[in-house]
Amino acid sequence: MSEEEDLDLRELPDDELVEQMHDDLYDGLKDEVEEGTQILLERGWTPYKVLTEALVEGMRIVGVDFRDGILFVPEVLMSANAMKAGMTILRPLLAETGAQKVGTMVIGTVKGDIHDIGKNLVSMMMEGAGFDVIDIGINNPVENYLEALEEHKPDLLGMSALLTTTMPYMKVVIDALKENGIRDDYAVLVGGAPLNEEFSEAIGADAYCRDAAVAVETAKEFMARKHNKAGAAG
Repeated sequence: MSEEEDLDLRELPDDELVEQMHDDLYDGLKDEVEEGTQILLERGWTPYKVLTEALVEGMRIVGVDFRDGILFVPEVLMSANAMKAGMTILRPLLAETGAQKVGTMVIGTVKGDIHDIGKNLVSMMMEGAGFDVIDIGINNPVENYLEALEEHKPDLLGMSALLTTTMPYMKVVIDALKENGIRDDYAVLVGGAPLNEEFSEAIGADAYCRDAAVAVETAKEFMARKHNKAGAAG
């Protein structure tokens, strides 16, 4: 398919270019996503419109196929990396325009656990859905979570564990939030291979997310509820 090889993104009308960007995101083509992002901006698209219609919508499609078992972690990581290339261009422009963020999340793997593939995937998918994500990395004691929450005042706290031995530390963090009187300020989402719904409820988390696609859906639901409450209160 030589004509496919020579596809000039600049010759495509806006709607076809956006569809092509969805395809390129799906295939994890970083350079093409960067180029498409630049072209739309040059055509006068607002950074927010490029973010939502080209990148976020493209990642939504990736998320659906990941959830349905059509795509797997390596492919999704490639898509997320391609999306990050577009985000690198848009982020400073979005900051200038003060574009509305969907929400903010602090995420990290708990103390004693150095696994980060699942956490990284959630971070990337959340960014792909328009969230601001502060990733505090791996092996985090309670203090790291409390400091990040104090500094960034997020809407959501995400905790990850891949070892049965480190799972109980999630409860240590949630108990610390209660002791500090800030438990109700955040929706706490937990995830990781050994976890399940019962464990999540037992430690007092708000939700168990079995994978990155579910984490994004759950986070969006919490934000919608939060806005509804704020609206009702106002």
